[in-house]
Amino acid sequence: MNKLFLLLSLIMGVVVLASNYLVQFPINYYGLEELLTYGAFSYPIAFLITDLANRSFGKIVARKIVYIGFTIGILFTLIFSTNFTDLISIRIAIGSGTAFIIAQLLDVQIFDQLRKKKWYIAPLTSSLIGSTVDTFLFFSISFYGTGIPWITLSLGDLTVKIFVALVMLIPFRLLLGTLKAA
Repeated sequence: MNKLFLLLSLIMGVVVLASNYLVQFPINYYGLEELLTYGAFSYPIAFLITDLANRSFGKIVARKIVYIGFTIGILFTLIFSTNFTDLISIRIAIGSGTAFIIAQLLDVQIFDQLRKKKWYIAPLTSSLIGSTVDTFLFFSISFYGTGIPWITLSLGDLTVKIFVALVMLIPFRLLLGTLKAA
């Protein structure tokens, strides 16, 4: 489990870094530039990782992965993705860290309370609630008062996260047996 634990923690950190970088770029096709950023597609993978760890190894291990992923993600973001001369970039780092840790720990707790329900109830419910909390915390901290249309961006982002949370049920179910066997 140690190698798997480290792998999941590293992947979590990479997902945070990628999402923090990608959220800076709106999708400039089909009139979506005020509704959606590329970060909406990568971030839901963090919930998949947390939920798989929680189901396979329990909430204590899942929390450790959140903390390690948080540390790796924030360090990588500060080193590779934060422009310290740009207030928006700094706010993105602060918003990301705050939203991530609160939403992921909430996800772990909700998942743990629902773990005895049908296999899809815990990951879907915890991801939907966690994504909602994450989205509104991140966008309000990062972009409130900047002139960036953060409310429409957050609603577009959340719509994609909900869709991706539904799609992530497929790899959750497929990977669950693999992780338990590991």
